[in-house]
Amino acid sequence: MSDATPSVWHARLRALAPLGGAVTFVLFWWWACALRLVDPVLLPTPLEVLQALWKGFAGGAMVHDFLVTVQRTLLSFAIALAVAVPCGIVLGSSKQLYGFVEFLIDFFRSTPASALFPLFLVLFGVGEKTKVAVAAFGAGLTILFNVAYGVMNARKTRQAAVRVMGASRLRIMVDVTLLESLPQTFIGMRAGISFALIIVIVAEMFIGSVDGLGQRVLNAQMVFEMPTMYAAILAAGILGYGLNLVFLLIERRFVHWGGR
Repeated sequence: MSDATPSVWHARLRALAPLGGAVTFVLFWWWACALRLVDPVLLPTPLEVLQALWKGFAGGAMVHDFLVTVQRTLLSFAIALAVAVPCGIVLGSSKQLYGFVEFLIDFFRSTPASALFPLFLVLFGVGEKTKVAVAAFGAGLTILFNVAYGVMNARKTRQAAVRVMGASRLRIMVDVTLLESLPQTFIGMRAGISFALIIVIVAEMFIGSVDGLGQRVLNAQMVFEMPTMYAAILAAGILGYGLNLVFLLIERRFVHWGGR
């Protein structure tokens, strides 16, 4: 009993550890405001930002923008997932094929998505299609790379063992290779959804948008409504953290064999 108690406390402390960084950040923010290290017009207190966030959601003004950003992010991620996962499996199954397109994947994966805005504007025009398409493209490359990498680096010993037992190539792919690649695939999915959110918010700022968290940040900045601007940024950060946490929980629940 005495051995179990310390372990329980250690588990609780580990669970609360992320709050330590958040509390430290808020205290530093409050300290900077109290000492007026930054002009109060440009840096409101945490309380003012929280009040603006509460007012925005309670009044409904920020709810619409939040939901629109969520919708765009999830739609672009779903498109990226539907295209990138099958392509990643095919490319990862053949090193020769992956080597043939490796330069293109690395080139576009290394190119800032914002630099591609003019190209997507020419292709899709000013509207929803452009925001979703450019976010899906950026997220898809991240997912594709990780899926292909996971398939290529599936443990050869397990594949060989199943092959010796007489399993077909399709059975090996489904029952061994894909399961082995799932941990890396989930890493790509977590990175992809975060990337999609970033691109969507930037696109909302600069591609003819009238709603969304990105547009709310830009509009508040232009009229110097700083608490509202920081509140919208905080809402975007909470959204990104929440999406990442959801995928992390799913990964821990269904891909518990990762690394074993």
